[in-house]
Formats: sequence, C-alpha cells, structure tokens
Amino acid sequence: MKTSIADKPWAAGVRVGPLGVSWKPRALIATVAALVVVLVLFVFSTTIGAGGLGPATVVRALAGLGDSPERFVVVELRLPRTLVGALVGLALGIAGALTQTFARNPLATPDILGVTSGASVGAVTAIVIGGGSYTVGNGLLTLGLPACAALGAVIAAAVVYGLGWRGGIQSYRIILVGIGVGATLDAVTSYMLVRAQISQAAAASQWLVGSLSSVSWSSVTPLLTVVAIALPLSLAVSSALAVGQLGDDVARGVGLGIQVHRVVVIALAVAFTAAAVAAAGPVGFVAFVVPQIAVRLAGTNRPPLLLSGLVGAALVLASDTAARTLFPWEVPVGIITIVVGAPYLIWLLVRHRKELA
Repeated sequence: MKTSIADKPWAAGVRVGPLGVSWKPRALIATVAALVVVLVLFVFSTTIGAGGLGPATVVRALAGLGDSPERFVVVELRLPRTLVGALVGLALGIAGALTQTFARNPLATPDILGVTSGASVGAVTAIVIGGGSYTVGNGLLTLGLPACAALGAVIAAAVVYGLGWRGGIQSYRIILVGIGVGATLDAVTSYMLVRAQISQAAAASQWLVGSLSSVSWSSVTPLLTVVAIALPLSLAVSSALAVGQLGDDVARGVGLGIQVHRVVVIALAVAFTAAAVAAAGPVGFVAFVVPQIAVRLAGTNRPPLLLSGLVGAALVLASDTAARTLFPWEVPVGIITIVVGAPYLIWLLVRHRKELA
C-alpha cells in the first residue's frame, strides 16, 4: 500500500494500484469520531432490556466470554435488534448520500425513486393476504413479508426508471416521475388498509411507521448481505460522483459514461433502501437528514458516503434507544426519526427559499 500526499493538505489519501481514495483531514476525523459514537451506542443499545445487563457484561458476551445465560440474552435476543438498527441507518444514510449527490439536490431522497412506496405496497399486500402474520400466504408470499417488501421496492424503482427514460436519464425527470409513481402507490396502500380487517390494518400500520421490535436473526442476514456487497461498490463510484457534480459536459469531457454511471448509482440506492425497508419498515427522514449532517461535519461540497452511513447508524441507534427508554411504552423508531427530521426539513426549505429570493 502506498500513501501519496499531494501538494495541498486537503488532497491527502491512499492509493492501491490504479485505485485511490482522497479525503480532507476534517472528513477523516469526523468519520473516525462517528465510528466511535456508533460503537458506544451499539453497546449501550444492547444493554437495554429486562435483566439489567451492564456495558461490561455486554462486551464480554459479544467477545464470547461470560455466563451462558448472559450470552444467550445478548446474542440471541438483543444483538439482532441492535445490528439491524445499525445496518438500517448505514444503508439509508448511504442511499440518501447517493441520491442527493446524483440529483445535486439536498431535498432528494430514495423516496423519490418510489422505493419506499413500492415496499409499502408489497408489505401491506403480504399482510392483508397473509392475515397479518410475518410469514405469509401461498406461492411467492411464502418468502415472507421482508421479501415481498423488497420485491415491491425493486418493481417500483424499475417502473420509475422505465417511465423516466427518454434516450437517457436526467435527474429532474426521474424526480418528477418518482413523485408521481410514489403518490399513486401510496394511494394503493391507503386503499388496501381501508379494505383490510382491523387486525391486518393494525399489523400493517405498525410496519409502515418503521419499527425494530419484530426483527430477528432472519432479518439480519439479507440486510447484511446487501450492505456487504453494495458498500464497496458505492465507495468505488465515489470519484465518479465527484466528477458528476461538475456537470454533464465536464463529465463527458473526462470520459465518464454518464448514463451507465447514473444507472449504477440508482441501482445501489435502490438496493440499500429496499434492504433497509424490508428489514425494519420505512424509517422516515434518515436518508434525508443524514447526508446533510455529514456534509456539515466533514466540510465537503457533497455528502461523504461512509460518513453518511455512520451518521445514519448513529441516528437510528440513538432513536431506538430513546424510543425504549424515554417513554413508559415502546415507541416505534420511525416516529422518533420523523420528530427529528421534520423540523430539519422545514429549516432547509426556509433556507433554500431565502437563497432563491
């Protein structure tokens, strides 16, 4: 491994063969700090529950030490929820960074691609047909609710992409198409909730708000697989994202295949979002808020992918911890993230209105 430092201090980085990654010192420090915060929240979140296990006990259990009952409680009962929370935040944070960079718009989120709305239709269909159970129905639905949600997300994204294609993909066009498709799918979801039985509607409503209460190890494996595959690919297209920020003409001038690059970015954002929504439901505002927080922490001109993912993991873990400790009953994590994200959306809209004025 060879480290090359350019003449300018902000151009420090690491080069391995033809591949290289550069960073600003501030961005590197922010990324390391975010990683430390995630680890602390990870341990603290795992301590929450009946039995009163402390952080030291949790760390010993995670290391394979301690008593068998303690290891069972930590590894089998609490660890899946904490892992899913961290992975959901990581996936949504990176997905939001990808879409906001691709669209060159801080208001752009994976929701505009119809992914969340498509997942909602798939999940509600599975719940209604399957009678409100987590493992549902016949045929394709025997795959379970997460698989149906992921399938709905992918189909919705494919429809948006197909309708938005006009000899190529433009960010403004796919945003407008995504808004229209998403609104249509939301109407389908509402219709199915109205037609469902009370028990089915209650189960669907809990999923639609975003919750980690029903996750298990079966939820961890597919989400972890998607993140393990999509994360390196996302980091590999990071330099192309930076070039795309300079405009289409510049990107073409340096030999960037714009349409192929856009397809790859959209596919990665869809994969991250579909996996996260399938595991925990549509946890609101994470993909929207996190990239802009990461930009301000790193002092960069676009959302850094890895930092966005870590901030997303920290936000979901902190929200889930608050949801389980600050109220006399457990509140779905999606409600907490909405409470955090909605004021930020209002502030961002007001700020942009002033800039336009």
